[in-house]
Amino acid sequence: MKIFPYIIVLLSAILWGTTGTTQTFLQGDISPIAVACIRSAIGGGALLIITLSARMIHWQTWPWKWNILAAISIALFQGFFFSSIRYTGVAIGTVVTIGSAPVFAGILEWLIWKVKPTKTWVISTTFAIVGCILLFAVGGDTTVNSLGILLALSGGCMFALYTNVSKRLTEKAATLPAVAMTFSLCAVLLLPFAWQDGFSWMGMPENIWSMTYMGLMATSLAYVLFLGGLRAISSSAAVTLSLAEPLTAALLGAFFLGEYLAWTSWLGVVLIFAGILVLTIGTRVSR
Repeated sequence: MKIFPYIIVLLSAILWGTTGTTQTFLQGDISPIAVACIRSAIGGGALLIITLSARMIHWQTWPWKWNILAAISIALFQGFFFSSIRYTGVAIGTVVTIGSAPVFAGILEWLIWKVKPTKTWVISTTFAIVGCILLFAVGGDTTVNSLGILLALSGGCMFALYTNVSKRLTEKAATLPAVAMTFSLCAVLLLPFAWQDGFSWMGMPENIWSMTYMGLMATSLAYVLFLGGLRAISSSAAVTLSLAEPLTAALLGAFFLGEYLAWTSWLGVVLIFAGILVLTIGTRVSR
């Protein structure tokens, strides 16, 4: 098994992990749904211009079923995730959403597509999920709210569904147009929910630069890398590697924003790294 697909999926998760730090530069009281909408519009729109110019999309043979399912699932993921944070706080919302996604991915892959989880995946995912829990075990104002937990679990399920559906989408379409179409449709789906808060905040230079980075780097490039790697590895493995996202966010917060990490959080960092190593190296050796 070649290690390159694992590396580019890992790089995509690292890029996702920079969005939290980038959002600290945004000015004004901005709705997270509005940020998700603009981010999707910039990321998907830029790629859509490229793919349309290169005539990479063939409308009559385009896999609309998988594309629409991917767009709906990633839009619902963002909606559920951001809503869960309002009820539970960032720490618990992140742990439950991101931590549950690999489990849902393994279940969906097994039940729907009959791909049984490997022992290596089970071990690596266990390390990574425990690490994710420890990473956010201390700090922040969090509340265990049943509705918030349900929303977070729904978000994790939707990200797992997006990954599984996108794997089928990339079997029928090239990576670049697949990402372009998915996030352009996602932006359209999120627009009605983001419209009520307005977009006047996009007039500020700091916000333009931050959103441009999140759109082009943390969406366009990140999801092209993610889907590119997803072609060669299982959906469950890709979602487990995505746990590098909260790891990256925590490390950036500690080193660049002066945020405090307790010893349990550093233990969580070690366990997530261990899970990633087990998945990448262990899978390679087992093949």
